Amino acid sequence: MEEKRPMIDDLDRRNRVVVIGELNADMIVGGMDSLPLLGKELIARECRTVLGSSSAICASGMAHLGVSVDYVGKIGNDDRGRFVQNALELLNIGTTHLVVDPEIATGITISLTFPADRAMITYLGSISALSFEEIDLSVLMGCHHLHVGSYYLQHSLQPRLTELFSAAHDAGVSVSMDTGCDPDDRWRDGRLVDLLELVDIFLPNEMEACAIAGIDSVERAAQWLATRCPLVVVKLGVEGALAADSSGRIIRQAGFKVDAVDTTGAGDSFDAGFVYSYVICGLSLSRALRVANACGALSTLGYGGTAAQPSVQELDEFMRRHPED
Repeated sequence: MEEKRPMIDDLDRRNRVVVIGELNADMIVGGMDSLPLLGKELIARECRTVLGSSSAICASGMAHLGVSVDYVGKIGNDDRGRFVQNALELLNIGTTHLVVDPEIATGITISLTFPADRAMITYLGSISALSFEEIDLSVLMGCHHLHVGSYYLQHSLQPRLTELFSAAHDAGVSVSMDTGCDPDDRWRDGRLVDLLELVDIFLPNEMEACAIAGIDSVERAAQWLATRCPLVVVKLGVEGALAADSSGRIIRQAGFKVDAVDTTGAGDSFDAGFVYSYVICGLSLSRALRVANACGALSTLGYGGTAAQPSVQELDEFMRRHPED
């Protein structure tokens, strides 16, 4: 029998996490009957601008759960940049280490969202511009965990992520990474597989895991990736998630059925729930997967990546209403 664990709201959540990644605004457009077609006008019934970026949505999810989060990223000295910084501060996410570059425009993603999925158009701007030299490594001091998101969009940071992750480990800080989708559809870029050896928790979705491993079976892809990284956690959407460790063991957890209105950032909310429950709270792997699935599902109940992210109390209430069979 699995060791009995305390309820989430009884756990110590004082540990600090640093998130390093891209920053942008999201324009969420929804309520459409189809995708747009060239030469035709399509009417949307929803449109709003919210905090974007996979990494920021993950940081927001952890902040909602009471984790102390500091953010390192780059924005432009423009209205979008000020909007993004203000949104982070309203979430009590530390912005001391943000880099403001007056020579570049803050990125934006236009997300065409449907209940089951979404299509995105991104203007990179500041998203890809953060460099290793601009990161004050003192941010890692006293930090428990480092999360880096959107690997494929971090063009300026990619070449020196090895140094960043090594510095984190030297400081006693564990590392998680989520690559996101590769817009160039190359997946193996010559350094990613080697970089995984410095990652403690790898958090791809099913498509990403299979593409990076070059293996069609998600379980075999996860096991292959786990020969490079100690723990691989693969998001399976409505089907839940699975994890593979270096022993080759596979653990699966079913997802939760909810009436989703927008899937934007659901995987990032999953990441937040997993880091919170597994790294910060020390829950078992199987329990942490379940918590992460709940965080991902709950996030789909509002528009944008952060509007419906749960607090600890909301998460506990949801999980009590959905006990394991």
